[in-house]
Amino acid sequence: MYHLYHLIDPLLLPWILAPVLLLVGAYLYLVRRRALGFLETAVLIAVLSLALIGFGAMSLQTYGWAVFVVLPFFIGFGSVLLYGRNAPARSFRQYLAVASSALALVGAGLLLFAIEGAICLIMAAPLVFGLTLLGVSLGVSLQPRFGKSLSTPAAFLLLLMAAPLWMGAEAVTPRQAPTYEVSTSMVIQAPPEVVWKHVVAFPELTGPDEWIFRAGIAYPVRTEIDGSGAGASRRCVLSTGPMPETVEVWDEPRLLRFTVLHTPPAMRELSPWGAIRPPHLEGFFVSKRGQFRLVPLSGGRTLVVGTSWYQHGLYPAGYWRLWSDWIVHRIHLRVLEHVKRLSEEGTGRLAL
Repeated sequence: MYHLYHLIDPLLLPWILAPVLLLVGAYLYLVRRRALGFLETAVLIAVLSLALIGFGAMSLQTYGWAVFVVLPFFIGFGSVLLYGRNAPARSFRQYLAVASSALALVGAGLLLFAIEGAICLIMAAPLVFGLTLLGVSLGVSLQPRFGKSLSTPAAFLLLLMAAPLWMGAEAVTPRQAPTYEVSTSMVIQAPPEVVWKHVVAFPELTGPDEWIFRAGIAYPVRTEIDGSGAGASRRCVLSTGPMPETVEVWDEPRLLRFTVLHTPPAMRELSPWGAIRPPHLEGFFVSKRGQFRLVPLSGGRTLVVGTSWYQHGLYPAGYWRLWSDWIVHRIHLRVLEHVKRLSEEGTGRLAL
């Protein structure tokens, strides 16, 4: 089936966003004297949020504070403003229910319009829900102090305009993605000379058991190498495509370090429409280099330390690093366990 987001040129999204904001403002003005219902509020918040996410992600290609912090807060705080406007006193639970419903509608809309896949929504969920909850809490706490003035359409629209302004500022502000380092170690019951040949290049791995890889995150399938020594061409074939590398350091059998020349897509998104290509799949996660360090231990054993250096362009960086570090660590474990099995089988010392 033809992807729905192909029907809209990302460059046209700013021209779509402005009429949406004007229509919402006009609608709120026309119904300013009556209270909004539960479903009416949830749908209105969801439509606005989807328009803003489409503007930020598809047109400006920003995946930062505006999308993952400002908008979730807006969903929570805005739900209190709209649902509490001209209405009798409502409970915190009622406000949280309407905000959660709006959030669920946004997630469904992102899947429906193929703007995002299920994996990214799952990873973003803890952050997004926490900030939505914060928005609801702040809105409820301010209601007794500001009363009706807080619930006017003007107050809601001022809050609403913060998101596109922030997105625009993020899009035009140059930002260098930080480089992160992740190391994973494993003891192998084989000498370094045996382990070395399996870290240089290893045959195809079996299919993954980890849910994160089965769900679509890229994982290593095999590695290949042409020649030996510094300058040799190496390829790590991932589930999403080949990742070409150049060997920097070849210190047999102690250290193999390589530079990554190109990073294939970080995942295959789960979507009702099959394969989709949201902008963050290209260039937002970049592997820079990697290495294997082999340290001889007593009894003919080897400590293998696998290290990766990578960048990601998602913000807030601290939150997304929790996910990316964990995923890189799982990738290391998948490779090291394969190297361990091959090495120990080769020496007849397979650990039980």
